[in-house]
Amino acid sequence: MKGKDLETRMRSLEWFHSLAVLPGAWIIIRVDGRSFSRFTESRFDKPFDERFSAFMIETARTLLNELGGCYAYTESDEISVLLKPSFDLFDREVEKLVSISASVATAAFTHAVGEPAHFDSRVWMGAAVEDVVDYFSWRQTDAARCALNGWCYWTLRGEGRSRREATRMLKNSDVAAKNELLFARGVNFNDVPTWQRRGVGLWWETFERLGHDPVRGVDVTATRRRIHVEKDLPMKDDYRTLVQRLTA
Repeated sequence: MKGKDLETRMRSLEWFHSLAVLPGAWIIIRVDGRSFSRFTESRFDKPFDERFSAFMIETARTLLNELGGCYAYTESDEISVLLKPSFDLFDREVEKLVSISASVATAAFTHAVGEPAHFDSRVWMGAAVEDVVDYFSWRQTDAARCALNGWCYWTLRGEGRSRREATRMLKNSDVAAKNELLFARGVNFNDVPTWQRRGVGLWWETFERLGHDPVRGVDVTATRRRIHVEKDLPMKDDYRTLVQRLTA
């Protein structure tokens, strides 16, 4: 078989290479830490550790910058990055978006924490702003659920309960019962830091920076961009309004 014919046949077998996100659609890239339950248990405080959160924020900052996103949201061991319909990096190819976002997250987190860690990635696609707002509302609801479960589970583990015992005690417990479990042990879940219950948001903001023009010998003001990190996100309708504003 001729070399060119072989190349043509081999490339034809790259079935997913041409798969791309539909034109005009909103894109969200979500990366998740691989086996992070095991990775974090021996390295960080439970149920939450500010050091781990700082590493995730730094990873989210890198992804937001590298992908040119307009909003990033992180909770637990996951990060979601919002890309506008005009996004055209890598020709919107799914394979590229998944592989590069996972590699960027892996490199950024590994560099921050100082030892190897791994992320996987997936692509979400939405037709309208309302879909985007629903997505981030869903992830924030998940953050609240995971935070409550985590506080209950690790509080019980701290009392000496085994994994199996703690899991069994929480099985079929509703939100009210879990809040009562914590309250009986001196923890008011509503007083837990907001970033633990609602996640952390990152977005671009503009600011003015004072400088000096040495040629004209005058002070000047320049407009710059930077990434804002918000650890005190609103919730429910107020959060939906914030996300909608950031899509503009």
